[in-house]
Amino acid sequence: MPDRVTNAIVVAAAIVERDGSFLVTRRLQGTHLAGTWEFPGGKCEAGESLVDCLRRELREELGVDAEVGGEVLQVSHDYGDRQIRLHFLRCVLHGDPVTQLGQDMRWVDRRLLNPREFPPADAELIQLLMER
Repeated sequence: MPDRVTNAIVVAAAIVERDGSFLVTRRLQGTHLAGTWEFPGGKCEAGESLVDCLRRELREELGVDAEVGGEVLQVSHDYGDRQIRLHFLRCVLHGDPVTQLGQDMRWVDRRLLNPREFPPADAELIQLLMER
């Protein structure tokens, strides 16, 4: 949903960690930033909370429900054609994720996260995760 002050698109993204690796999915062709890897999630709908948005997106994209925890980081980024306000929240999945939209999915060891493979808005989070 657009932010009333900045007209930014509000996005919620899941940080799902298992055994030192993070769950990431590849953006589909025909979408903004196609081919880059991202932490699963998506745009919030009007009136939707970050938690509700993330649970809905994880069901739609990966066929799983989740327990959504605290926010790790919030970033704002201007892509020129759009501005986003991205909220990264820790999540624990209920079940094993299975891609529902044909996107690639993988678990990436924290030491192998490569900021160049992700959208620029994710750079600060990746640095934070690699330092821990």
